[in-house]
Amino acid sequence: MNTLVLTVLTLGVLGILLAVILYFVAQKFHVEEDPRIDDVEKMLPGANCGGCGFAGCRAMSEALVTRDNIATLFCPVAGGDTMKSIANFLGKVAPDKGPMVATMRCGGSCDKRPKVNHYDGALNCAVVNTFYVGESACAFGCIGYGDCVDACKFDALKLNPETGLVEVDADKCTACGACVKACPKGLIELRKKWPKNRAIYVACRSKNRGAVVMKACKAGCIGCGKCAKVCAFDAITIENDLAYIDHEKCKLCRKCVNECPTGAIKIVNMEPLPKEPKVAVAKSESKAEETK
Repeated sequence: MNTLVLTVLTLGVLGILLAVILYFVAQKFHVEEDPRIDDVEKMLPGANCGGCGFAGCRAMSEALVTRDNIATLFCPVAGGDTMKSIANFLGKVAPDKGPMVATMRCGGSCDKRPKVNHYDGALNCAVVNTFYVGESACAFGCIGYGDCVDACKFDALKLNPETGLVEVDADKCTACGACVKACPKGLIELRKKWPKNRAIYVACRSKNRGAVVMKACKAGCIGCGKCAKVCAFDAITIENDLAYIDHEKCKLCRKCVNECPTGAIKIVNMEPLPKEPKVAVAKSESKAEETK
């Protein structure tokens, strides 16, 4: 009995002693936290998606409060207006960035990019990409197992079973960049979000030459350069036999769309420009010559 009482008393005294030690240690190493961090965290959307480059909204809030220059900090989910509100609250200057949207840069649907083999393994794009180009002859196209869909926390992506391609809902997309990181082929890009979700972009990432591209995908870019020649804003460049439209320079004039012989340039929520009646012009010229 005495042994039991002594044990209880010893443990009690030891617990009190350790509690006192922990108290003094906590007091000595206590770090005062800026109360504005809590306020800024409440102003952020709380998605904790990592789109800002930090582990979560709390870490982003700490960076916004503690750093003097926040020009490189931006929350894509919150957007420019929220970032300006936070900057005004902190007495700092926010970066001036417009809204962005994820864009799927592959137009190789099932009818344009037929299968040449059958894959029977783990249905995961990252796994497939490590040792296999995919079921079509194009090594640059969408694998189609939806790693990007799984990575999206906002239900903005879905896999279309008819086309075999991933589609982006621009109204739901927050441009967090999770899908960009998830795609092993680098097919998803964050591009400028235009009013009414309008867009013009090259839906191809193939760097093969034209003849090779056409054998693998009828909707691929062959690097002919016709689009670049008609662009009045120097927004289109050709590199590695692949056209690219700079979304910062593009004015959505749509001239390039009609020039693309394969339809690799996609136009969204806009009507293409009417094609010039070349045949009619030729006939009128021939009639004029006959009259002479």
